[in-house]
Amino acid sequence: MLGKLKSLFSGSSVKSETPGKKVLYITANPNGTENSFGLAVGKEFVDAYHAANPNDEVFHIDLFTAEIPFLDGDVFGAWGKLQSGTAFDQLSASEQAKVGRLGELVDQFVEADKYIFVNPIWNFSYPPVLKAYIDAICVAGKTFSYTANGPVGLLGSKKAFHIQASGSVLSEGGYAGFEMAHRHLDAVMKFIGVPSFEAVYVEGMAAQSDKAQEIKANAIAKAREAAARF
Repeated sequence: MLGKLKSLFSGSSVKSETPGKKVLYITANPNGTENSFGLAVGKEFVDAYHAANPNDEVFHIDLFTAEIPFLDGDVFGAWGKLQSGTAFDQLSASEQAKVGRLGELVDQFVEADKYIFVNPIWNFSYPPVLKAYIDAICVAGKTFSYTANGPVGLLGSKKAFHIQASGSVLSEGGYAGFEMAHRHLDAVMKFIGVPSFEAVYVEGMAAQSDKAQEIKANAIAKAREAAARF
């Protein structure tokens, strides 16, 4: 099933004859599924989800192959020019490319109904490209708005799920305070108004290498059960 998924930006997806919900499968891992505990669990989640929801469309965004601009001088400069009244076509080619791409990313995120995030833990957080993607989709007027009572999330009808892999156990126990990835993503989902955000952790494979396959199997079982009701 997962092998049929291609980048969202190539225009390909897993489709049914009668499209239902639009699901973004967002992965942040440079390895292939065969070399990644997280992606292996993610594949099983997507397979189980599609079996339970055959009318939904699942789009894969591989953040390591998709074009995800980082916020830089060009972006901030272009935003400042646009706010001061400069027309988009008067921006430099670099500014137009980056700002235009960021607009595509947030629009595609807003159009989706559900999100599945899959990432490894690198030094207590996720790969930088996932942070770049989060920066791209946290946009005032698109995913949240400023009000007299503070910022308010605009995605109250969405759902999100998180699959996270780490060599050590970080979801609980003595090292839980070091975990910065799920906690940050959870804060972002709350900020943009997503009311449902569950997680399955694939963790401890390095600390207990003799139990790595057992850990993976248990995570797959949890993921498939969660996917059926996602």
